[in-house]
Amino acid sequence: MSDLPSRLREQDPAASRHTLSVLVENKPGVLARVAQLFSRRGFNIDSLAVGETEHAEVSRITIVVNADSSPLEQVTKQLNKLVNVLKIVELESGTSVQRELVLVKVRADRPTRAQVLETVNLFRARVVDVAPDTLTIEATGTADKLEALLRDLEPFGIKEMVQSGQVAIGRGSRSITGPALRSAA
Repeated sequence: MSDLPSRLREQDPAASRHTLSVLVENKPGVLARVAQLFSRRGFNIDSLAVGETEHAEVSRITIVVNADSSPLEQVTKQLNKLVNVLKIVELESGTSVQRELVLVKVRADRPTRAQVLETVNLFRARVVDVAPDTLTIEATGTADKLEALLRDLEPFGIKEMVQSGQVAIGRGSRSITGPALRSAA
């Protein structure tokens, strides 16, 4: 079995994958309280990404969990009770754009460098650092695309890897930071 991360292999078949976009006040301790709520309920967070929004005083936490809808609804209700939580939206894969970032350092000596570069081009990734015996590659995309890239790079020898959590945003012109939230923030 491969050492590569595989969310698909680890998921509970009875549960389903949910992506929550949580707008919070950009204050110390908020992320810890949000994560603790999931932990207390026994949820394993598959992916967690947080950063400022277009408003410096508001951050967006993107949380991906593998859970049944009913217990997840209870956690969502409890999240809404946290004083620093402004809004929670579940983003469906068909109505949102979801991406991750991976940086991967791969063995690429003279004999294999051309093959590694061919793989990089095939996945529309890019080389961000070159050393005599390695290439560092940056790629963005869906979790499936990144897993496929890593599978194809594995035979060359992955020396080091870091992967971000998933970020997601709804498709179309609607925004979860609507006018009411903008005036309150």
